[in-house]
Amino acid sequence: MRTAAGALLAALDESGRQRAGHAFDDEPARRWLEYRPRPRPGVPLADLDVAARKAAHRLLATALSPPAYAQAMAIIALEEVLDRAEGWRRGRHSGDYWVALFGDPVADDRWGWRIEGHHLSVSMTVVDDQVSPAPLFFGANPATVRHAGRPVSRPLGPEEDLARELLDTLGPAGRAAAIIADEAPGDIISATRPTAPARLDPLGVPRDRLTPTSRALLDQLVALYLDRLPPELAAREAGRLDGGELHFAWAGPTRPGQRHYYRVQGDDLLIEYDNTTDDGNHAHTVLRRPASDFGADVLAAHHATAH
Repeated sequence: MRTAAGALLAALDESGRQRAGHAFDDEPARRWLEYRPRPRPGVPLADLDVAARKAAHRLLATALSPPAYAQAMAIIALEEVLDRAEGWRRGRHSGDYWVALFGDPVADDRWGWRIEGHHLSVSMTVVDDQVSPAPLFFGANPATVRHAGRPVSRPLGPEEDLARELLDTLGPAGRAAAIIADEAPGDIISATRPTAPARLDPLGVPRDRLTPTSRALLDQLVALYLDRLPPELAAREAGRLDGGELHFAWAGPTRPGQRHYYRVQGDDLLIEYDNTTDDGNHAHTVLRRPASDFGADVLAAHHATAH
């Protein structure tokens, strides 16, 4: 990751370096989280030449597994699809994704980076060569494009299908505990806050009340989100959660094609999914660590050691 970030710096011209670069201690810029199309800290990919854009993609790939990188590329490409669906009125484009660097990845012990735009936000913080990988936001609009009744594009399909499979196995009592509202909220609850809520109530159904089949599916759902990360980071995050309690909650109707929401909570874990606009065809998903987002965990360890 450090090598890829250094290569990006080298590929940027002077203007690009000035726009992309921020001090690590610039907390408002570093803790920025936004999944709506608007200006943001950094430099947009549209303003970079081919070499710099490719360097940005290579940096992004260091934070994502191959399947998640494919999801991210599909999400970015959907900007052109959405622009056409809206009659080209808003000028959405796949170059409207921005890269920002915090600190000096070549020389500093504390540095970070983010690639973000409408429906993608990947933030990585590196302290003493330890990577803190959150928040991680993926969205999709349209969530599904169909032809002749079959999906042509559905980048976040596994996130919906696996949760529905889990819901189906709960049985009447389990579903009564898991379903926390008849209507889905308007968006993910953590929204674009730089600090996620440490705990959200009600929590739904706890893992230890599930059948073995349902527990296995909940574990698979958590693994699906952790596996957005490269294997070594995913394994570390899974180990951090091992043995902790998990809760699964659902809001909204259970029939496909209607507005729905779910979340999974654990010790320093918040997974949220919503598909609550455009009649259930506009999805948001996020992986957050409420106590450790934006490197709070590795920064705390660094300060304890350094001071």
